[in-house]
Amino acid sequence: MKKIIIIVIGVFLLNSCNMFEEKRLSGSVAEYNGKTVTLKELQLLTSGLSPEDSARVAEQYIRQWAINLIEYDIAKDQTNKVIEQLVEDYRQSLYLHEYEEQLIAQYMPRIIEDSLIQSFYELHHDHLILPQTIVQGVLLVVPHDAPNMDELRKKIQQPELEENIEWLEKFAYKYAVGYELFLDEWKNANEIIVHMPFERDDLNKQLKTKRQLELQDTMNIYILQVTAMHFQGSLMPLTYARDEIENILLRQRQVDFLHREREALYEKAIKVGKLKLYEK
Repeated sequence: MKKIIIIVIGVFLLNSCNMFEEKRLSGSVAEYNGKTVTLKELQLLTSGLSPEDSARVAEQYIRQWAINLIEYDIAKDQTNKVIEQLVEDYRQSLYLHEYEEQLIAQYMPRIIEDSLIQSFYELHHDHLILPQTIVQGVLLVVPHDAPNMDELRKKIQQPELEENIEWLEKFAYKYAVGYELFLDEWKNANEIIVHMPFERDDLNKQLKTKRQLELQDTMNIYILQVTAMHFQGSLMPLTYARDEIENILLRQRQVDFLHREREALYEKAIKVGKLKLYEK
């Protein structure tokens, strides 16, 4: 098959800011086997460049564009069977993946019963070890001139009491620059030190002897009241491990579900005669 390369680098050499007339913007400056580079492409590519730089960039662009197409044609002719097989394999894997995703979304139950989560938790303690210390409690960041600090330190010691929560909420609204109440949510050490001028090792060390930690810098006072805690290296509490256990059980369920579906398709294909097996 005859292939023709026609390269035309035109009047854009004369003026980098106004290289082409409007009526020629749709014209071609290079053609290879039916594919083209247009004047508009080159104008966008060389906008703002000097005439000399425009010419150099345009010539390099066209040269590389042509070389890529030429090499592609040669490679396609020489390795056609190999490439086509790779493309077909990839196409097949995409179809299979999408089909199985739809099966899972439509037919696989996604609710994990509490009894299964509890059973997994009791049987797999070795796989549920905390990589970091986790805590529940209250964190307040207030400026140095905030009033009623003694009362704040007292109220925050029992944040689970309704009247204390109400007091803390009002105080935080008026004076705090940072406030988090996480009595039913676990936060790890990294999430705490984002809001306090602590190193993680220092935080772990102080938590071994205190439940109310207070730090200061030039602008603020940081108060952390811990209501529950589990140290790094200990067993995760079930409330913290629950999401991880659910994900593990869902992955196991998905593997089992797809295995059953594939086996059912295999048996059905034999039954209806689409798949024939011959003895050797």
